[in-house]
Amino acid sequence: MTKNISRVQPANSLVQHARLRRFGVAKLAVAFALFALYVAWHEAHGPGAPRTDESLITQARADDISQLAQTTPTPAAAAGASDLVKRGEYLTRAGDCAACHTVDKARPFAGGLLINTPFGTIVTPNITPDPGTGIGRWSDADFLRAMHEGIGKGGERLYPAFPYAEYTKVTDRDVLAIRAYLNTLTPIHFTPPPNTLKFPFNQRWLMVFWNMFNFDEGRFVPDSKQSAEWNRGAYLVEGLAHCAECHTPRNFTQGLKASSRFSGALQAGWHAYNITSDKNSGVGNWSDNELVSYLSTGVASGRANAAGPMANVVTNSTQYLTREDLDSIVTYLRAVPPISGGETRPRDQWGNPANDDVTALRGMTINAVNGAQLFIANCASCHSWTGQGVGASAPGAYPSLIHNSTVGASDANNLTKVILHGVNRTTKQADVLMPAFGAQLSDEQVAAITNYVTKQFGNPQSTITVDQVAKLRKWPR
Repeated sequence: MTKNISRVQPANSLVQHARLRRFGVAKLAVAFALFALYVAWHEAHGPGAPRTDESLITQARADDISQLAQTTPTPAAAAGASDLVKRGEYLTRAGDCAACHTVDKARPFAGGLLINTPFGTIVTPNITPDPGTGIGRWSDADFLRAMHEGIGKGGERLYPAFPYAEYTKVTDRDVLAIRAYLNTLTPIHFTPPPNTLKFPFNQRWLMVFWNMFNFDEGRFVPDSKQSAEWNRGAYLVEGLAHCAECHTPRNFTQGLKASSRFSGALQAGWHAYNITSDKNSGVGNWSDNELVSYLSTGVASGRANAAGPMANVVTNSTQYLTREDLDSIVTYLRAVPPISGGETRPRDQWGNPANDDVTALRGMTINAVNGAQLFIANCASCHSWTGQGVGASAPGAYPSLIHNSTVGASDANNLTKVILHGVNRTTKQADVLMPAFGAQLSDEQVAAITNYVTKQFGNPQSTITVDQVAKLRKWPR
């Protein structure tokens, strides 16, 4: 009996081994088949593939718009095309496309802006309908793919200096309206200089890995639990207006830190402030009307005056938004969870008028750089030697430095940049121009004025060194 059992066991082992071999071969075959299917899919649908993977609805809409431009339209079709272009112009302004794609006002949307990053310099492209150097040969499907997926006409991966991570949320309808408007621009034959990115960051295919960590492709989905106004605000702020791109700190890959969204960040030396609902660090203590006024005019009287990149946003973009859209943005920002930046009081709640500085300087022999003297000589004619400004809250007033969010900030970057580069903001209400003093004043003098202003009129803990001024001077305006 024992012998029979011992003879059966090896036979069973052989059968099991044969089955395992067949199973292993089958797994390899399945794996190879799946790999072959992936290769075939990638060839048909990958970055360099023809655009055959657009949804039928999107492709049909794109074809319809292309045909509309190529045929003699009926009056109704012409009116529809006109409305589409008007909407596209509005949306192009809402997205502030001109900020990056217009360097020379004589060549609007022809690109050429140098964007400095830790990895090198990215140059913005020409988006006029010029067929040779712009996007004149792009189909609507190409344009949709660039906006939604960050992939160019030739299948190349676009760099996230182009905020496709936000634009992916914009509906097909709105993207195609923007495209329709861009098609009406004067074609400008201009080729911007190439990017100068360090290796390996000049390898566009590496964007696949960046996207894995920082990009979720997909259109905006309304929250049924929120109001229509909130949803409209979310759609604008999180999508086309791409506010997070400036107001959110970045991780080591230069993607946005999701946990710190809208809590403020440094951009080219400028501090894009916290816009969460925090009452000290953010805008939680601003009224709705103050927020709307700031976005539409660049001024929230007694709180803030837009300068630098934000002045450009107001000039080129937010002043053109409807009151309905501005109210929607404010509604959404009110709901953004507060994130504290460590401030103990709001930026606009610092400062007192200067009372004795002018008297104290009379007859004084000054042998060194003196901030009070420099302020009175260069700034007092507009801002008053008391720091209270001239013109109160009139549209063209010279703003008070007291209760001023730039002067009361916890760092002096923005104040220093304003002194160096001035302010240029044009709105329907006023042309605001502060001259740049960078060419007339040394780094030591700029630091002295800045430190005097923050100590006397703002946050006395906010100071700047001569070396820091020198670094800020090198950044673009």
